[in-house]
Amino acid sequence: MNGMDKVIKHLEMTQAIINRLGSNSFWLKGWSMTIIVAATVLITRLDTQSPLIVLALIFPILGFWILDGYFLWQERLFREIYNEVRVQSDTDFKMDVMKHQNRPKCSWVSAIFSVTLIIFYLGEIAFILISFWRLCSPSSCL
Repeated sequence: MNGMDKVIKHLEMTQAIINRLGSNSFWLKGWSMTIIVAATVLITRLDTQSPLIVLALIFPILGFWILDGYFLWQERLFREIYNEVRVQSDTDFKMDVMKHQNRPKCSWVSAIFSVTLIIFYLGEIAFILISFWRLCSPSSCL
């Protein structure tokens, strides 16, 4: 196998990792929406008197948000590897993501607070707060 064949194989391997991380992020968003909507429907069907149960749903949203940020962070690091390998004429198949952590937008915090994750998860939190507000009567919120 010559150098360019190795580079192409390395790029294919890196792209497969990026695709898998993107797929994990997609599934997290799906599960997050499913759990939140199902729990909200269940709470309204049971006609609970404690709207704090609805507010407790914010914690799983935050957990999904942090985990989704982790997958996005890893995806960004592997994109940096991809960009590094694509200009090489030969490769040793190393995938050291740690050397890319100091680059812009390659931190976990920047991934968690990316525009797409903020819009998605703040939308879910708004949904929960609106549900809380609708369930909250003056006598049950005190």
